[in-house]
Amino acid sequence: MAFAEKLLFVPPPVEAGGRRVKRYHVTHDPAGIEPEVEKAAYAILPEILPAPDGTPPATFVVLHRGGDTGAYLNAYSWVWDNVIHFGGAAAGQPVLGCPDTDSTHFVKTERPWIGCVWELPPVLHERDAWVRHMLTPDTPDLDAYVLDCLPAGTTGDRT
Repeated sequence: MAFAEKLLFVPPPVEAGGRRVKRYHVTHDPAGIEPEVEKAAYAILPEILPAPDGTPPATFVVLHRGGDTGAYLNAYSWVWDNVIHFGGAAAGQPVLGCPDTDSTHFVKTERPWIGCVWELPPVLHERDAWVRHMLTPDTPDLDAYVLDCLPAGTTGDRT
């Protein structure tokens, strides 16, 4: 099977676990991620977020629907002022410790993996947005950071 980029959707931000959450969805399906998968993923999100540490409470997530039964939720949260904390959950992928192939049955993952090639494109953008809105201005602007998202399109060809 040849490599192909996937579609990147950018739903509006939400709040979860006391944090502002920017959202990216990755899938091969032009219709987007199934609503039941999305609902199940965001139900487990508070369990994979870090405790508050005084850093403005911001997170970005990548919800990825695999081409099989797998679904993956990667939560990247800003902590310690300029560090990303990773929390992950997966559904429908027994290789990652999921109890079954149900793509709505999310469980926390313990592997130290931070994302696959389709899940990583938002990370560089979010790093630059954090620097732009939170670290370099005289007054950090969390609202501006939350609104500054990678545009929807595909996961590649971002040069």
